[in-house]
Amino acid sequence: METVNIKINGISIEAPKGSTILEAAKLAHIDIPTLCFLKEINEIGACRICVVEVKGARSLVASCVYPVNEGMEVWTNTPKVLDSRRKTLELILSDHDRKCLSCVRSGKCELQKLCTDLNVENELAYEGDRNHFEIDDSATHMYRDNNKCILCRRCTAVCDKVQGIGVIGANERGFATNISCAFEMDLADTSCVSCGQCIAVCPTGALAERDNTDDVFSALADPDKYVIVQTAPAVRAALGEAFGLPIGTNVQGKMVAALRRLGFDKVFDTDFAADLTIMEEAHEFLDRVQNGGTLPLITSCSPGWIKYCEHYYPDMLDHLSSCKSPQQMFGAITKTYYAEKIGIDPSKIVMVSVMPCTAKKFEIGRPDQSAAGVPDVDISITTRELARMIDRVGLDFLSLPDEEFDDPLGRSTGAGVIFGATGGVMEAALRTAVETLTGESLPNPDFKEVRGVQGIKEATYHVAGMDINVAVASGLANAREIMEKVKSGEANYHFIEVMGCPGGCVNGGGQPHQPAKVRNFSDLRALRAKALYDIDSSMPLRKSHENPAIKQLYEEYLSEPGSEKAHELLHTSYVERSIY
Repeated sequence: METVNIKINGISIEAPKGSTILEAAKLAHIDIPTLCFLKEINEIGACRICVVEVKGARSLVASCVYPVNEGMEVWTNTPKVLDSRRKTLELILSDHDRKCLSCVRSGKCELQKLCTDLNVENELAYEGDRNHFEIDDSATHMYRDNNKCILCRRCTAVCDKVQGIGVIGANERGFATNISCAFEMDLADTSCVSCGQCIAVCPTGALAERDNTDDVFSALADPDKYVIVQTAPAVRAALGEAFGLPIGTNVQGKMVAALRRLGFDKVFDTDFAADLTIMEEAHEFLDRVQNGGTLPLITSCSPGWIKYCEHYYPDMLDHLSSCKSPQQMFGAITKTYYAEKIGIDPSKIVMVSVMPCTAKKFEIGRPDQSAAGVPDVDISITTRELARMIDRVGLDFLSLPDEEFDDPLGRSTGAGVIFGATGGVMEAALRTAVETLTGESLPNPDFKEVRGVQGIKEATYHVAGMDINVAVASGLANAREIMEKVKSGEANYHFIEVMGCPGGCVNGGGQPHQPAKVRNFSDLRALRAKALYDIDSSMPLRKSHENPAIKQLYEEYLSEPGSEKAHELLHTSYVERSIY
């Protein structure tokens, strides 16, 4: 790799040729502050927070886009630089809703931290006209408050470039510029897929998920309700970040302890339903392969992906697995099989899910998701909302003991836990499908070809005398690429996994916020996914069909995968949607 020699704040460093000053400074252990910059997503140099002095340059330059060259001398902390950054922040604050104490991002707001770090004492340094925007709370999963927007455009970039949807953008011009939908449509009336990636990258409180924690507390306080909680695999790999733990720390035991102390009657694991999903989905795949069904079969675990397919590929809905997602399967089994076992009316059960995903809030209201005549899942909250609940009741999360999930719906295998990472559903399905086809036990259940954070992965496996071509896509722009290959006949896949969020659920729109300075230089997806693969490798059972609780469920209630009863409870349908 070709390098150049430069100086930053008098420190000599060797930096890759073509890198930016921002990247070079990181090599010298110097964090230059940013607001608009997201590596490979929003590299526009617009906010001017990252300005630095460069010897010979006529003015301050934006370090996020300014390339280094041989012999360059840079200063990141001169009075001129710091004064410029402070003035920029004061200008931003002049048209910003400064109700920080009641803001959902208070304490985790990148704008707030910059103002503290740069000693911005006068938030009213520039007074004059101010914009006022009505809050758009039309969507099921989130709201948009443009009074807190700083026009960094990180949200529009991720929606357009990463997800390939682009339902939000800059409207109007000059002082009236605002981020909203085309023709000022409500977000709910667009083809937004509820993925929440815009929320994940927003540096302020302009975008946030709908908070349903009060609904959960109300249910917990109702003596007539039996409140059950299920937690998705990716939650345990990220919840600890909300309490200061390193990215990718597995906090499963403390999470269970916290949920029990919040007052839930039962604390169960969505991984159980992930194993159940594999039983149904693997059966569906083998049935299509052996009986001439529609191929490729495409997974249905990600509600953001499902809504995307309904909007943009309605002619290919028959390729989708009819399986409900693990969240919905869990609710269905809880309010039928489990309700009968404990002798309780399903209408008295409140099923709460803790998910890394904002699209789950939309999913619980979809049609054909009421196996017991009542909604499969009543309330879905994000990882962030659970962290706020834990804080609200004063639990010392880090001091909690490690506790186990309740039986029987808390039992799972390694195959269930890797659902949270891109490629995990595919690998889990292959573990069961291959053993079913061959009738032999896999000596090694790892299918590492479908692992990793790449947006698209492809592999071919020779099983029982046939070649099975598989593909894995995460992030909807990558899903579009795969779908176009299928439509054109360019690709001959048998099985496709699609996750709506880049990297899968571990990088869901409801996971704890990480600032740009972390996102730009750490791979959240890989760090969180590693936690799940580590759990998988340490478990005694790593294949869904080996789960004793799943075996018991089929023996006592469902008969066999793909049975009439299983279809009645665990499968669903889809609808065509318009594009706006």
